[in-house]
Amino acid sequence: MLIYRPSTNLAAALAFATVATAQAQDKPAPAPARPGARAAISAEGEAAMRRLREAARQRTMPVAGNGPGPVPTPDPTTARRAFDGYRKRVPAPALDARARAAIHVGEARLAADREAMAARLRQALGLEAPEMASVTTATPAPPPTAWVPLLFVSSSMPIAELRSYARQLERVKGVLAFRGMPGGLTKVGPMAKLSAEILRIDPGCSGPDCAMRAVQLIVDPIVFRQHGVARVPALAMIPGDPAQPYCEREDESPRASHLVYGDAALSGLLEEYGRLGGKEEVRDAQSLAAR
Repeated sequence: MLIYRPSTNLAAALAFATVATAQAQDKPAPAPARPGARAAISAEGEAAMRRLREAARQRTMPVAGNGPGPVPTPDPTTARRAFDGYRKRVPAPALDARARAAIHVGEARLAADREAMAARLRQALGLEAPEMASVTTATPAPPPTAWVPLLFVSSSMPIAELRSYARQLERVKGVLAFRGMPGGLTKVGPMAKLSAEILRIDPGCSGPDCAMRAVQLIVDPIVFRQHGVARVPALAMIPGDPAQPYCEREDESPRASHLVYGDAALSGLLEEYGRLGGKEEVRDAQSLAAR
């Protein structure tokens, strides 16, 4: 009677164990480590650990220089020595003057640079026209080359006298100036009617097709105030354009050098103006009136 029979799996396992044992016997065993190499590896490991610990310690230490520290208090001996040295200092007025002059020069240069940079910034942002200020200050205004006859009148003057002055001013390219408008500045109708009566060549004509004289009429209280006109008629020779709107003209705009009063012909007023010292100013007007 058979008591034990090895199975196929058990036989295969025994065969695999036999082959593995044979291969292990055929493979050479590793050589033992040398004592010198082991010591070197251990030393490197200990050095690396020391560096790691030192780096961790330095990271936890406070970094100097993050902010101003407290001023150290000197000992009494050092403080006394410094006080005695300052008291025994020899004054040098020349050196002090040079230092103050250098400070003033530096402050002026800094202010000039700051203003130049601010001007460039304003120009870049479109807040200031480039170089306009320097042009207006560096280039003086040219002297006037022409003077315009300006006759100060009033709406209370007879209409015939106003028409006569308009006819004479047309020849010399003059201007009629009123202080205000009849009825006030809020009423334009009366002034328009008065202007038409003065400038209409044919007094009997009516309507928009009537021929008008080429004479400018202005309402300018500022030019009256500038010249201190107390009564009318009065003649002034204005440099430039007296017909410029007074709302666009400054109080310091050019004014006449003389003022002639009198209810006389325009030629007589021009002659009197020249006698007062304005011969050069009335020369062109007189030549036009003589044509």
